[in-house]
Amino acid sequence: MPDYEHEQSEDELRHLEDEHAGTAHEEREDEGRAPKDRSGKSLPEPLYRVQLEHARETFYAWREETEPLEPGALVVLQTRYGKDICKVLGIVRNPGWLAPDDIVKIDRLAGSADLERREQNRPKEEHAFEVCRKKIESHRLAMKLVSAHYVLDEPKILFFFAAESRVDFRELVKDLVGVFRTRIELRQIGVRDEARVTGGCGVCGRALCCHGVSDKLNPVSIKMAKDQNLSLNSMKISGPCGRLLCCLAYEYGFYREERRRIPSEGARFTYDGTLFRVVEINVPAGRIRLHGEDGRSLTVESSRFQHVDGRWTLKDEEAPKQEG
Repeated sequence: MPDYEHEQSEDELRHLEDEHAGTAHEEREDEGRAPKDRSGKSLPEPLYRVQLEHARETFYAWREETEPLEPGALVVLQTRYGKDICKVLGIVRNPGWLAPDDIVKIDRLAGSADLERREQNRPKEEHAFEVCRKKIESHRLAMKLVSAHYVLDEPKILFFFAAESRVDFRELVKDLVGVFRTRIELRQIGVRDEARVTGGCGVCGRALCCHGVSDKLNPVSIKMAKDQNLSLNSMKISGPCGRLLCCLAYEYGFYREERRRIPSEGARFTYDGTLFRVVEINVPAGRIRLHGEDGRSLTVESSRFQHVDGRWTLKDEEAPKQEG
């Protein structure tokens, strides 16, 4: 049975981190600026955020017609997989600095013929998924098939799969081409991408962040969990994908900024003629618990701390609350 209470060391949890977690959550200087590309030219307006539903990926897009599109409208545009149907999520007001290649032109509104073809493709995709899965088993390939998708405006079937290492699937592709008589594209995706495509329910009871909130998520590190005083237990801080919870990055900026204004746990300073040590920090509540050499335990509002001449001191206000 898994131990939900046992805390693990950082080394034991290191495999849960993203590959580039060490540089996670860096400040972006372009946030909140007027919409321009990297050359300084103004971006087309209105600028939309659209989602490719089968991959749950989002893009910036624009259209020549000035009449605004409502959220939920279906459009056809060129994606990196081919021309397909995407859903408009809304208008983007301040995207920051973008490269011209980050913006895709909307080809047209999805018509009845496009929607009919999409519905006709659904049972074909289920069949293609089963055929591909059986072919993978027959070739004994170490890969997990995630999804199959017929691209709308191209004679192509797109298969997403997950694997721990590179897979030689050339013979598999030959078999699939022989069965479907069309272009076959296999794309290897990571475990977070797999969770984004398939979806699911998180420990909070809501849809997985990568599937239901945004596909643009920051790398997550063990440091984020430590700074938020979370239990270092893989059962509590990892998601169904086997990686650290995406939501650990949501409040990390707040915790990081607040901790800069207060002493760290274990810090020592003199107050009321006694040497005190910080034993507990509650960042959301703004309270810090201290233990003195004379046996006293005090709870102090974090706003009372100040850093003067390289040392932490308490402002002379009302006396801290003494615990019994």
